[in-house]
Amino acid sequence: QVQLVESGGGLVQAGESLRLSCAASGSIFRMYAMAWYRQAPGKQRELVATITSGGTATYLDSVKGRFTISRDTGKNTVALTMNSLKPEDTAVYYCNADASRNPYTREQYWGQGTQVTVSS
Repeated sequence: QVQLVESGGGLVQAGESLRLSCAASGSIFRMYAMAWYRQAPGKQRELVATITSGGTATYLDSVKGRFTISRDTGKNTVALTMNSLKPEDTAVYYCNADASRNPYTREQYWGQGTQVTVSS
């Protein structure tokens, strides 16, 4: 199995920072990309940031310049550094991995989610 575990969520005030981390474990044949999604109450899930195995990163327009996604050399962990947080960033944040356990099958894996709450 491939499992993802997130950490780092919490309650902060507007303008403060948080760093989310996600660790992948299990039998991983190849990791293609990792990403962070978020879902606010009453809203659809949205892609916040993604990073490929080659290090190419993309961001949601509303977080550009404030959030930074990073990975380790082994590409089995990913972090999201969130600066200048706003109340609009309040959501459950989910870690996602695009990976395979064998040479033939490529799948998506999800973490349980971690709550980020930003007060005004």
